[in-house]
Amino acid sequence: MNGQSFRIATYNLQKCVGLDMRRRPDRSLSVIAALDADLVVLQEADKRLPPRPAALPHDMAEQDGWRILPFGAPGGSLGWHGNTMLALPRVTVCNTWHMVLPGLEPRGAIMAEIDTVIGPLRVIGLHLGLVRRDRLLQLARIQRRLRRMPPMPTVLAGDFNEWGSAAALAAAVDDKRFAPTPPSYPAPRPVARLDRIATCDALVARASGTYAAKPAHIASDHLPVWADLEPAPR
Repeated sequence: MNGQSFRIATYNLQKCVGLDMRRRPDRSLSVIAALDADLVVLQEADKRLPPRPAALPHDMAEQDGWRILPFGAPGGSLGWHGNTMLALPRVTVCNTWHMVLPGLEPRGAIMAEIDTVIGPLRVIGLHLGLVRRDRLLQLARIQRRLRRMPPMPTVLAGDFNEWGSAAALAAAVDDKRFAPTPPSYPAPRPVARLDRIATCDALVARASGTYAAKPAHIASDHLPVWADLEPAPR
């Protein structure tokens, strides 16, 4: 990765429980470290039941050199509805906030405005619902929020939970493009592109992929997805 690109990754941790049914946050962190990313958007970073304590312990992430963005809630959670972000120290965090998403099941999205080697970025981390109608409603709410905000190069990253073509998702975020990432689910033999990264016209994904090396094949039921972002040519 050259010095003028910014690597973002997204990873559904499955609460750090691998396909061997062992909760191994150290294993999850080894996969995250191997991504060589500047910013990692995580889903299912907390345990399921209230007060949703962190499945990925704060101290272990910080000992690995990550800054945990402040999306957690009282009770020890790491994020908002299980969503959080880890950033390297060279990433400057300017603003963070979160929002509730509509749907039959509790869902939320997180947003961060950061300064990077390629300039300011607004990153939205999400974990969309299991029902397509809910997913479209959730993306529509995010889009409405973005339209009320000052313009800034924007990235959406997370588990979109869409098994089929991205056409329906693309129509819901019509000013953004999905990076051509490979299937990421299920981890041992991926067939579905559930995990995706989408960028606005101000950015281009020069390279993208999934990370499938050991132990990613058993650390979660998802593989992590990454993209190297650069400013779009003027």
